[in-house]
Amino acid sequence: MKTTPFTEKHVALGAKMHEFAGYNMPIEYSGIIDEHLTVCNAVGVFDVSHMGEFWVKGPQALPFLQKVTSNNVAALAPGKIQYTCFPNEAGGIVDDFLIYQYEAEKYLLVVNAANTEKDWNWCVAHNTEGAELENASDHMAQLAVQGPKALQALQKLTAIDLASIPYYTFKEGEFAGAKNVIISNTGYTGSGGFELYFYPEEADKIWKAVFEAGEEYGIKPVGLGARDTLRLEMGFCLYGNDLDDATSPLEAGLGWITKFVEGKNFISRPLLEKQKAEGVTRKLVGFEMVDRGIPRSGYTLMNAEGETIGTVTSGTMSPTRKIGVGLAYVKPEYSTVGTEMFIDMRGRKLKVVVVKPPFRK
Repeated sequence: MKTTPFTEKHVALGAKMHEFAGYNMPIEYSGIIDEHLTVCNAVGVFDVSHMGEFWVKGPQALPFLQKVTSNNVAALAPGKIQYTCFPNEAGGIVDDFLIYQYEAEKYLLVVNAANTEKDWNWCVAHNTEGAELENASDHMAQLAVQGPKALQALQKLTAIDLASIPYYTFKEGEFAGAKNVIISNTGYTGSGGFELYFYPEEADKIWKAVFEAGEEYGIKPVGLGARDTLRLEMGFCLYGNDLDDATSPLEAGLGWITKFVEGKNFISRPLLEKQKAEGVTRKLVGFEMVDRGIPRSGYTLMNAEGETIGTVTSGTMSPTRKIGVGLAYVKPEYSTVGTEMFIDMRGRKLKVVVVKPPFRK
């Protein structure tokens, strides 16, 4: 298995380790619920060094990105970030990811760890424009410092005014004595905070500084288990669960990152335009359990007559609400907020209701 610059620290801290995307990653330390609530109420630190990072540079960077992504990259400006996806030829999603515009002709793509090689191959294969591509995944480490106390803790370590980095923007500068650190505000937890990108050789210094700065705020390391429950409480999609090569962005409720602007002839645009005009055959919805139970990926959803109408893609017991919540693809006629349906939970027929995420109030 691959390791991150922090793997030894996770092991030394007694984390429960498991393979994820080819890496030996921490799943939990003090327990998923405790870590989840720490991020909601204080500050937690995630090692996300396994994520993939690609540079796209040069005069052909924008034409290339406009072709391979669904969102309108031309709307970006230096210091801004955009959520987007790579559509495939069948209208499915190769991956969902972030684009950082660094300079006029320089962009950073941050892709899902499990898809790094697949995404890189996709970009290389479709780079007929001749953009300069660089896979920097092995030369970047990343920590996500999340929670309402993250700003106060991290502000001790940099002269950059962190309050001046709004959601989906970033700045670069000195942090904890390390130069050229990217500090961004994208968040996957719904609790505020920042992501720090830096060279792996700065990892020890930055880890130590962050935990010392956050000590008075009850800072804790957090594993992938709580990362999943936190994103699910916000209703954020996870690739491999709620998104995949056979799911279109319009089915997934990602029409807002699918821009049919003039001159942007992205891969499968005609197919997705047709889908938008004619409607989709299934929609991703959020739901809450009415009856007591914990929904899990793969569970079947039924109507009152017992007919199958959908499938759960993500589900958990909400640590903050103490009820079962989840995401599911259902037939469009069952996607309206307030619609009641039933989940087949190992032979038991339990009631659920469609709600609009986030589930955390």
